[in-house]
Amino acid sequence: MSASDDQTIRIRNSTSRNCIAILTGHSHFVMSARFHPKDDLVVSASMDQTVRVWDISGLRKSTPNVGPGNFETFDISSIVKYVLEGHDRGVNFAMFHPTLPLIISAADDRVIKIWRMSETRAWEVDSCRGHFNVSSALFHPKHELIVSCGEDKTIRARDLTKRTVIQTFRREHDRFWVITAHPQLNLFAAGEVLWLPLHLSYPTDSLAGHDSGLIVFKLERERLAFAVHHDTLY
Repeated sequence: MSASDDQTIRIRNSTSRNCIAILTGHSHFVMSARFHPKDDLVVSASMDQTVRVWDISGLRKSTPNVGPGNFETFDISSIVKYVLEGHDRGVNFAMFHPTLPLIISAADDRVIKIWRMSETRAWEVDSCRGHFNVSSALFHPKHELIVSCGEDKTIRARDLTKRTVIQTFRREHDRFWVITAHPQLNLFAAGEVLWLPLHLSYPTDSLAGHDSGLIVFKLERERLAFAVHHDTLY
């Protein structure tokens, strides 16, 4: 799946590479598009200041043995399920929570918004501020954390429940544009590139892209900060 300045989202068959759907409706550049981890949904973010959730179940072939993500034709056109409005400037990124009915969005209005979905509607739950322009924000795949990056040259980790910042990473000269999390390890990555792979083979937690490259970092050390042995504090 790809998002484009032509204001569309295109879905392609992963085997044939054929375009099987063109999602239209945004009125400005589409900055990101992500599949739902389980359901036939797509969430997109756009410079038109909206986040849209698309129902793509109509793309599924009418055969009984088609599994998740196995789409082949334009049988039924995809429809917009929700349009989430509330950001005051363009939205750079949006993604689903891996297990909960939540969406997170990051925008140039310096706000990270959290949205909740039901079967019939979606609504804003809360918002977080702190970055200059928020380039990307994501839910941690294993912990109740939000990790975000922005043009203020910082990466911030927040408690998902309390919304408070618990850790900040800073670079002196580089802005961060994109961030991703390892699905199993305590690692993140961030950098300037607009897409980052998750095929990390070393013990890191995240990857981030900044103006001059990318970094891989952990939110916290995996060893104890102190230990007591034979009445001695180490």
